[in-house]
Amino acid sequence: MSRIPPFSSPLLLGFETIEKSLERIAKNSDGYPPYNIERLVKDGTEILRITLAVAGFSIDDLEISTEDSQLVIRGRQIEEEPREYLHRGIAARQFQKAFVLADGIRVLGAELRNGLLSIDLDRPQPEKQIRKIEIKARD
Repeated sequence: MSRIPPFSSPLLLGFETIEKSLERIAKNSDGYPPYNIERLVKDGTEILRITLAVAGFSIDDLEISTEDSQLVIRGRQIEEEPREYLHRGIAARQFQKAFVLADGIRVLGAELRNGLLSIDLDRPQPEKQIRKIEIKARD
């Protein structure tokens, strides 16, 4: 049975990137680290805040970047000295979490406080643009 892409309609022009984004989201289903997404209003502006629980990670262990319309957060802990554990319940593990960003979303900044990494985003409201297209006559 062949798979029909959801955006294969000839009336949907330029939506190939959305289909690729949906595929990326499906692949990024790991639940670690846990996170929240909040909608806040600051000074009349709507802000989105992504908060990840990154206890045990320092600022030097974390990296935030935007790559191909994605917000990518990476964490990598390095064990500095060998230890002898009687019980090890806290794993030093790596993670990569990617969030697909819509056009126009801006990253305002990030803050690490009490084991929580908060990243603020906003979307400035674009001005409505109406443009008339000239029709040329050809014989």
